[in-house]
Amino acid sequence: MIRKGTAQDIDNILLLTKACAKDMMSKNIFQWNDVYPNKWAFLKDVERNELFVLETEESIVGCITISTYMDEEYNPISWLTPNKNNIYIHRLAVHPNHQGNGYAQQLMDYAEAHAIKNNYSSIRLDTFSQNPRNLKFYELRGYKKLGEIYFPRQSEYPFYCYELIL
Repeated sequence: MIRKGTAQDIDNILLLTKACAKDMMSKNIFQWNDVYPNKWAFLKDVERNELFVLETEESIVGCITISTYMDEEYNPISWLTPNKNNIYIHRLAVHPNHQGNGYAQQLMDYAEAHAIKNNYSSIRLDTFSQNPRNLKFYELRGYKKLGEIYFPRQSEYPFYCYELIL
Protein backbone atom coordinates (compact mmCIF):
# COMPACT_ATOMS: atom_id res chain seq x y z
CA MET A 1 0.00 0.00 0.00
CA ILE A 2 1.26 3.47 -0.88
CA ARG A 3 0.24 6.29 1.44
CA LYS A 4 1.31 9.81 2.41
CA GLY A 5 4.39 9.87 4.58
CA THR A 6 4.30 11.49 8.00
CA ALA A 7 6.87 12.97 10.38
CA GLN A 8 6.51 9.77 12.44
CA ASP A 9 7.79 7.77 9.42
CA ILE A 10 11.03 9.68 9.03
CA ASP A 11 13.19 7.64 11.44
CA ASN A 12 12.23 4.46 9.60
CA ILE A 13 12.80 6.14 6.23
CA LEU A 14 16.27 7.25 7.34
CA LEU A 15 17.09 3.65 8.31
CA LEU A 16 15.88 2.58 4.87
CA THR A 17 17.91 5.21 2.99
CA LYS A 18 21.02 4.50 5.09
CA ALA A 19 20.67 0.80 4.16
CA CYS A 20 20.37 1.84 0.50
CA ALA A 21 23.46 4.06 0.76
CA LYS A 22 25.47 1.26 2.37
CA ASP A 23 24.32 -1.20 -0.32
CA MET A 24 25.23 1.21 -3.14
CA MET A 25 28.64 1.93 -1.61
CA SER A 26 29.33 -1.81 -1.48
CA LYS A 27 28.81 -1.73 -5.27
CA ASN A 28 31.10 1.33 -5.69
CA ILE A 29 28.12 3.61 -6.31
CA PHE A 30 28.67 6.71 -4.18
CA GLN A 31 25.31 8.37 -4.77
CA TRP A 32 24.11 8.86 -1.20
CA ASN A 33 26.17 9.61 1.91
CA ASP A 34 25.97 11.10 5.41
CA VAL A 35 24.93 14.46 3.94
CA TYR A 36 22.12 13.25 1.69
CA PRO A 37 19.38 12.21 2.01
CA ASN A 38 18.81 13.70 5.44
CA LYS A 39 16.11 14.26 8.02
CA TRP A 40 15.67 17.92 6.96
CA ALA A 41 14.85 16.93 3.37
CA PHE A 42 12.21 14.42 4.49
CA LEU A 43 10.71 16.89 7.00
CA LYS A 44 10.37 19.41 4.16
CA ASP A 45 8.73 16.70 2.03
CA VAL A 46 6.19 16.02 4.80
CA GLU A 47 5.54 19.76 5.25
CA ARG A 48 4.74 20.05 1.54
CA ASN A 49 2.65 16.82 1.52
CA GLU A 50 5.07 15.38 -1.04
CA LEU A 51 6.40 12.29 0.75
CA PHE A 52 4.89 8.89 0.02
CA VAL A 53 5.76 5.52 1.54
CA LEU A 54 5.21 1.96 0.39
CA GLU A 55 4.25 -0.41 3.19
CA THR A 56 4.02 -4.16 3.26
CA GLU A 57 2.73 -5.90 6.38
CA GLU A 58 2.98 -2.65 8.40
CA SER A 59 6.64 -2.10 7.48
CA ILE A 60 7.93 0.70 5.26
CA VAL A 61 9.93 -0.85 2.42
CA GLY A 62 10.09 2.13 0.05
CA CYS A 63 9.57 5.85 -0.33
CA ILE A 64 9.32 8.53 -2.99
CA THR A 65 8.99 12.30 -3.07
CA ILE A 66 6.61 13.72 -5.67
CA SER A 67 7.23 17.46 -5.72
CA THR A 68 6.06 20.50 -7.65
CA TYR A 69 9.14 22.45 -6.58
CA MET A 70 11.95 22.87 -9.14
CA ASP A 71 15.39 22.97 -7.54
CA GLU A 72 17.66 25.76 -8.80
CA GLU A 73 20.22 23.14 -9.90
CA TYR A 74 17.76 22.25 -12.68
CA ASN A 75 17.81 25.76 -14.23
CA PRO A 76 20.56 25.07 -16.82
CA ILE A 77 18.73 22.06 -18.27
CA SER A 78 16.90 22.50 -21.58
CA TRP A 79 13.69 20.74 -20.58
CA LEU A 80 11.27 19.39 -23.17
CA THR A 81 8.30 21.24 -21.66
CA PRO A 82 7.90 24.75 -20.19
CA ASN A 83 8.70 25.22 -16.47
CA LYS A 84 5.06 25.65 -15.52
CA ASN A 85 3.24 22.43 -14.80
CA ASN A 86 5.74 19.71 -13.92
CA ILE A 87 6.44 17.36 -11.07
CA TYR A 88 9.81 16.28 -9.79
CA ILE A 89 10.77 12.90 -8.38
CA HIS A 90 13.28 12.78 -5.56
CA ARG A 91 14.56 10.24 -3.05
CA LEU A 92 13.05 7.12 -4.59
CA ALA A 93 14.29 4.27 -2.39
CA VAL A 94 13.50 0.63 -1.76
CA HIS A 95 15.20 -1.17 1.12
CA PRO A 96 17.90 -3.53 -0.25
CA ASN A 97 16.17 -6.51 1.40
CA HIS A 98 13.10 -5.79 -0.73
CA GLN A 99 14.69 -4.81 -4.05
CA GLY A 100 13.86 -6.91 -7.08
CA ASN A 101 10.19 -7.29 -6.09
CA GLY A 102 8.82 -4.53 -8.34
CA TYR A 103 8.41 -1.97 -5.54
CA ALA A 104 10.31 0.78 -7.38
CA GLN A 105 8.04 0.15 -10.37
CA GLN A 106 4.99 0.47 -8.09
CA LEU A 107 6.24 3.77 -6.67
CA MET A 108 6.91 5.18 -10.14
CA ASP A 109 3.57 3.89 -11.43
CA TYR A 110 1.95 5.73 -8.52
CA ALA A 111 3.86 8.95 -9.28
CA GLU A 112 3.03 8.79 -12.98
CA ALA A 113 -0.67 8.08 -12.30
CA HIS A 114 -0.71 11.00 -9.84
CA ALA A 115 0.82 13.28 -12.48
CA ILE A 116 -1.65 12.22 -15.17
CA LYS A 117 -4.64 12.51 -12.82
CA ASN A 118 -3.59 16.04 -11.88
CA ASN A 119 -2.88 17.12 -15.47
CA TYR A 120 0.85 17.75 -15.14
CA SER A 121 2.68 18.12 -18.44
CA SER A 122 5.76 16.11 -17.48
CA ILE A 123 7.73 14.32 -14.80
CA ARG A 124 11.33 15.35 -14.22
CA LEU A 125 14.06 13.76 -12.14
CA ASP A 126 17.77 13.28 -11.79
CA THR A 127 19.75 10.13 -11.11
CA PHE A 128 23.39 9.40 -10.52
CA SER A 129 25.48 8.86 -13.65
CA GLN A 130 27.43 6.06 -11.95
CA ASN A 131 24.33 4.00 -11.10
CA PRO A 132 23.70 1.86 -14.21
CA ARG A 133 20.68 0.12 -12.66
CA ASN A 134 18.89 3.44 -12.11
CA LEU A 135 19.79 4.74 -15.57
CA LYS A 136 18.33 1.62 -17.20
CA PHE A 137 15.26 1.74 -14.90
CA TYR A 138 14.25 5.24 -16.04
CA GLU A 139 15.21 4.80 -19.67
CA LEU A 140 13.09 1.63 -19.93
CA ARG A 141 10.17 3.68 -18.57
CA GLY A 142 10.55 6.14 -21.46
CA TYR A 143 12.37 8.97 -19.66
CA LYS A 144 14.65 11.03 -21.92
CA LYS A 145 18.11 12.07 -20.74
CA LEU A 146 18.54 15.81 -21.25
CA GLY A 147 21.70 16.92 -19.48
CA GLU A 148 23.74 16.74 -16.34
CA ILE A 149 24.01 18.60 -13.06
CA TYR A 150 26.39 18.34 -10.11
CA PHE A 151 25.90 18.01 -6.37
CA PRO A 152 29.48 18.44 -5.07
CA ARG A 153 28.56 17.45 -1.51
CA GLN A 154 27.40 14.09 -2.85
CA SER A 155 29.83 13.25 -5.64
CA GLU A 156 32.37 14.54 -8.13
CA TYR A 157 30.39 12.70 -10.83
CA PRO A 158 27.34 14.20 -12.55
CA PHE A 159 23.69 13.41 -12.06
CA TYR A 160 21.72 13.02 -15.27
CA CYS A 161 18.43 14.86 -15.66
CA TYR A 162 15.49 13.05 -17.27
CA GLU A 163 12.00 14.04 -18.34
CA LEU A 164 8.91 12.11 -19.36
CA ILE A 165 6.24 14.05 -21.26
CA LEU A 166 2.74 12.99 -20.25
